[in-house]
Amino acid sequence: MKKRIDETWPFWVAIAACIQFVVLTAVAMLIYPGGSIAGVPTRHYSFFRNFFSELGMFVTGGGQPNLPSALLFIFALMVAGLGLVTFFLNVPRFFRQQRVVYVLSILGSIAGIFAGLSFIGVAFTPADVFIEAHAWFVLAAFQAFPVAAAFYTVAILLNPAYPNRYAAVYGVFAVLLVAYVALLRMGPGFDTPEGLLIQATGQKVIVYVAILCTLAESYGALRLSRGAAANSFSSRA
Repeated sequence: MKKRIDETWPFWVAIAACIQFVVLTAVAMLIYPGGSIAGVPTRHYSFFRNFFSELGMFVTGGGQPNLPSALLFIFALMVAGLGLVTFFLNVPRFFRQQRVVYVLSILGSIAGIFAGLSFIGVAFTPADVFIEAHAWFVLAAFQAFPVAAAFYTVAILLNPAYPNRYAAVYGVFAVLLVAYVALLRMGPGFDTPEGLLIQATGQKVIVYVAILCTLAESYGALRLSRGAAANSFSSRA
């Protein structure tokens, strides 16, 4: 039993990290006092006109103190980043059978760990205090994540023991991430109502897609880990 727990706990951590992020940021949205970095006056958090990062600001764009929401956001994103790091540190063990596939998984995990650490960097660089560092970490996270997804798409397709449906999840996610990075770099600015709507909505879509992808991949790794533990037990019985 101890072996089974040791093999599955990293993926439970990743699943729990995703769930707590959704819950805590939802609470942060409810208690957000209003205001927008785009100068749009709001009396509360606008799902389609405020960014996630605004939850982590100590003072809102409207000049109101925002400590409770900021602390929730910082904690939620920090734990989510740590969950991502934990996942990518442990998932390469399913790819050890073939050298090339194992190398691909290691490269994917390096990119994934960098993305997780970058999300932690986002958490600890509030946009109203460290805007340049905050923007750098945001771009770094969303540029590293599709690299991780792309490497794991190929690694899973080349690994007969890993169901291809998880490669499809990574593949779709990688395409969406590339599209979002293009939106960040070349899309409309948030200095117009239309641009703000597009950018804020695009961010919400990609963040929740990232959560769903991580949940799906963690569940898949959890099932494989359980199967490996069961096979190991039966072979020794």
